[in-house]
Amino acid sequence: MAITKARREELLAQYIDLLNQSQAVFLTEFSAMEVKRMEELRAEVRKADGRFYVTKNTLLRIALQETGRPVPEDLLKGQTSASFALGEAPALAKAISEFAKSEEKLTLKGGILNKDLLTSEQVEALAQLPSLDQLRAQIIGLISAPAQNITSAVANGVRQLINVLDAYAKKDDNAEAVEAAA
Repeated sequence: MAITKARREELLAQYIDLLNQSQAVFLTEFSAMEVKRMEELRAEVRKADGRFYVTKNTLLRIALQETGRPVPEDLLKGQTSASFALGEAPALAKAISEFAKSEEKLTLKGGILNKDLLTSEQVEALAQLPSLDQLRAQIIGLISAPAQNITSAVANGVRQLINVLDAYAKKDDNAEAVEAAA
């Protein structure tokens, strides 16, 4: 379906804006996908802080060139959709990858991470990475574990000292009681 020149310029500006905001763009191909499933995919992409658009290959190619990103000519064929990672790229890659596994009419083609081209296998690998929040939790756990061990060691040492002092105090009390009885 032909689009007007004004609509073409609007789409191009939109793609350029999204590319400038994105860390990554993941390209997929779809064929005869139901509207309901497409909306479900859009919702999953939004949850991962991304935006999903069925794109015009020529306009996306121009937008990639204008933003200085590599143009994957072999990926810009057929019915192409682009998912723009406005947040964490691994989270969006995971959302798309999992959706593609459950929807046979959606195929992951590849993507662009910053200025590097990614194959579909590399996008799958990116999807396996933990999220930024998970990495932060792991780092905090690694940092706090030695501190917890030190705290436990000090507490155990204090507890043992208190037990020894208590034993001496009871011994002295017993000695005084024996002397008083004699």
